[in-house]
Amino acid sequence: MKVYEALAEAFVKEGTSDVFGMMGDANMHWMAALADRGVRLYEVRHEGSGLGMADGWARGSGQPGVVTTTSGPGVSQLATSMLCASRAGTPLVAFCGETPLGDEGATQYLDQRRFAAAIECEFIQVTRPENAQEAVRNAFYLARTKSRPVMISAPFDVQVAEMDDYDENYVPSTALIERSRLLPDPARIESACDLIQSAKRVVIIAGRGARKAEAGEEVLALQERTGALLATTLQAKNWLCDRTEFHVGLSGLFGDKVSMELLQEADCVIAVGASLNHYTIESGYLYPEAKYVQIDTAPHLVMGNGRTADCYVQADAVTALTELTRVLQERSVRLEGFHTEQVLRHLTARAQQPAEYVQETGRLDPREAIWILDHELPGEMGLVLGSGHQTDFGTMLFQRSRDVLSNYGMFGAIGQAPLIAMGQMVARGNRPGFVVEGDASFIMHLSEFETACRYDIPLLVVVMNDQGLGAEYHKAKAKGLDPELATIHTPELGAVAQALGGGGATVRTARELRDALAEYVREPRPTVIDVRITREVLSTPYRRIQYGEDV
Repeated sequence: MKVYEALAEAFVKEGTSDVFGMMGDANMHWMAALADRGVRLYEVRHEGSGLGMADGWARGSGQPGVVTTTSGPGVSQLATSMLCASRAGTPLVAFCGETPLGDEGATQYLDQRRFAAAIECEFIQVTRPENAQEAVRNAFYLARTKSRPVMISAPFDVQVAEMDDYDENYVPSTALIERSRLLPDPARIESACDLIQSAKRVVIIAGRGARKAEAGEEVLALQERTGALLATTLQAKNWLCDRTEFHVGLSGLFGDKVSMELLQEADCVIAVGASLNHYTIESGYLYPEAKYVQIDTAPHLVMGNGRTADCYVQADAVTALTELTRVLQERSVRLEGFHTEQVLRHLTARAQQPAEYVQETGRLDPREAIWILDHELPGEMGLVLGSGHQTDFGTMLFQRSRDVLSNYGMFGAIGQAPLIAMGQMVARGNRPGFVVEGDASFIMHLSEFETACRYDIPLLVVVMNDQGLGAEYHKAKAKGLDPELATIHTPELGAVAQALGGGGATVRTARELRDALAEYVREPRPTVIDVRITREVLSTPYRRIQYGEDV
């Protein structure tokens, strides 16, 4: 057996079913061996795009995603997407071909170990045939236990060597990992209950960790007993909003004014699987009088206000929440808190459509576009939000209960969201889903829409098109610079999408947008809807940051 065959077999035994990337001299034998074993290979137009898709696949499946490149430039193309995946804490394995071992004069030579360190991923090199299987096991083990990307660098001469001591009884990394629940310290639970019992107005902030732990029922039980408002971090947007009337949406910069006014009244904040970074707690301005109870599996974290929690419970979310509720029940603690008719009226009002929109011929108010998207697209359709000024509207205004994944703040890179959405959809059996992006962001990886068409991935891309770099346009305006320098004319992207083999439309009115969405819902297929939006509306976060407005 050749080493590349043993490597492919090990990947299969680790659960690999889909691989994204581009074929080259240094990975083609391995890819062929995977195809022989039934693995689906997705050939992309750029290696970094393939990593973005593997990132989305991992987020959609909960298992390590896999990307592959050839040597040299194939590896260097991974940089931006790898950093995004690393900052997002995505478990991922990159199989990277390498020039022959020790041949530093080769045209495509790259010191891949140093490069991997620079782009924040773990590095494992296959230096000889006998360590090939162990390299794969170690890579998947690190990806799974550290929740981060790992690069396997495989020199071509080692790959094509004979493997004399192939182990048919390969033990996958999953057999070495125990997923036992981290139990809370009873003394910490008692201390947390002391803080809650003495409070009058409690807020529960649920983050990505709570959602990943499937702690929804436990969150709701604690909320009901404490009379708490339920808020989420950006990475858990809209979670449980269909299960409670006392849901205020996002905590922090992207929260609406009504919600922020309510949250400022809190005297106790219970964070579950949320790091409480400076975005979530507005660097400490949002909860000025609150005591903090923080539940997380990580060691004690410093919050975004530079403080540590008043009570830190290092534990699994489900177990810790269950214990908190149990002890409060034993103490006969039940708070009314925020659960009043007056608060409910405030929360009902925040969900209403704005009284009026900006009217500009040939361009939609972005707030109206988001309202239409949220109400016209079925709730079972997952949403991926990109980054940039236009995304702020969706980040704040999507209110319907649906699975939402945000790429905001992951290295600040634009253009990643469509790639992540494609990978996530592949992981979930190609169920229809949509992404909201800006025009500059989408065009950055426009070629991968053709990849979606080639593999019949029914992705709906909604391009909020202000024909420019929206963030820079509004920042320049606020700083007294010429905003026109940030404008870029774009072609009609609906027609471009059709030319690439998908569906598409360019829309300038609410009616046209509804019609285009209805066509996609009737027949889901790779589709781009180019929504021409006005530049006259500044998002709420930018009004706060750039002009200090209280909105």
